[in-house]
Amino acid sequence: MSIDTTCVQGGYRPGNGEPRQVPIIQSTTFKYDTSEQMGRLFDLEETGYFYTRLQNPTNDAVAAKIAELEGGTAGMLTSSGQAANFFALFNICEAGSHIVASSAIYGGTYNLIAHTMAKMGIESTFVSPTCTDEELEAAFRPNTRAVFGETIANPALAVLDIERFAAAAHARNVPLIVDNTFPTPVNCRPIEWGADIVTHSTTKYMDGHGAGVGGAIVDSGKFDWMAHADLFPGLTTPDDSYHGVVYAEKFGLEGAFITKATSQLMRDFGSIQSPQNAFILNLGLESLHVRMPQHCKNGMAVAEFLQGSNKVASVRYPSLLGDPYHELAEKYLPNGSCGVVSFELAGGREAAERFMAALKIAAIETHVADARTCCLHPASSTHRQMTDDELVAAGISPAMVRMSCGLEGTDDLVADIAQALEQA
Repeated sequence: MSIDTTCVQGGYRPGNGEPRQVPIIQSTTFKYDTSEQMGRLFDLEETGYFYTRLQNPTNDAVAAKIAELEGGTAGMLTSSGQAANFFALFNICEAGSHIVASSAIYGGTYNLIAHTMAKMGIESTFVSPTCTDEELEAAFRPNTRAVFGETIANPALAVLDIERFAAAAHARNVPLIVDNTFPTPVNCRPIEWGADIVTHSTTKYMDGHGAGVGGAIVDSGKFDWMAHADLFPGLTTPDDSYHGVVYAEKFGLEGAFITKATSQLMRDFGSIQSPQNAFILNLGLESLHVRMPQHCKNGMAVAEFLQGSNKVASVRYPSLLGDPYHELAEKYLPNGSCGVVSFELAGGREAAERFMAALKIAAIETHVADARTCCLHPASSTHRQMTDDELVAAGISPAMVRMSCGLEGTDDLVADIAQALEQA
């Protein structure tokens, strides 16, 4: 099916007399007639539901839709995009492991990898998305277990050369994990370019209305864990906490990664998405293919207007002619990138603050990728935990404003920006 049809009907296909809409199974537990049957579920010998912390029919239907959209074989929902990225990495990393990551990523994810996971004994090396092949190769170590990047970086809007990073990862027998939050599968499907695992903050465009926090992980089903068994013992050796199951053997390429993440990490960390939030997410997914073109239309119009203003020092928008990542955007994002525009005010930090205070349609929010236009000053909010050097490496300056163009009328947005620039 096309992306359009999958957005509307993927993941859930009701039978005769069953609910047309994905039902909300708002229950923590599920009843069984015998202990033996429940025991088989706990032993992963049967499929089914026994506790929502691990699986829930509503969540599974929505996760299946996202997996279909991305062209993967299995998916799972998490409580947030941060949980999705943590699970995706920690599912194959442990104390003594090493991660290679793009430096141009969301500040919270940078903090997760560089600081929080470091406390767990997992080291990391960050490289610029525009690093040379030699610099990328030098970042790997014998204990590297994953490469991580964002299709479009938040908020630097750097476009990851997915094929190049995938080739580097596969040359070292490790997977490439790509956060595809900003483009969504409507505008880019990283698996088709070599990515092995795809993550999302479903809080953003997938939900699209600022209604529910959530995340998702999709497995391509293509990475051969058993071919590199010594690198991924969590998937290729017996799990004593599940009676010695070997995930890669029992569930194969298509199901091992997600089954382990669900039955082990979700069991132990409990970062579940509520069925109610999954239901809300599905409503957003049903219109994703309609909304993304308007977000992109508004993003392009705003970027072009800002580019022509003498109050603006620079504009970053991948689809904009002259943008440093325009060529990569043409390759990976030919139908549009996203609705997010990053720009620097010529007057510096103070001008940026005056500009945002003068906006009437756009609101200052710690959010992005919403139906309503919003803006943020990353250096003093989402990325304030980073040092100046780290900010520069991530492509962020003190004068940068991140604007997420919503679904409002294009002319209205441009007019609002014009009057706010006059007061900056």
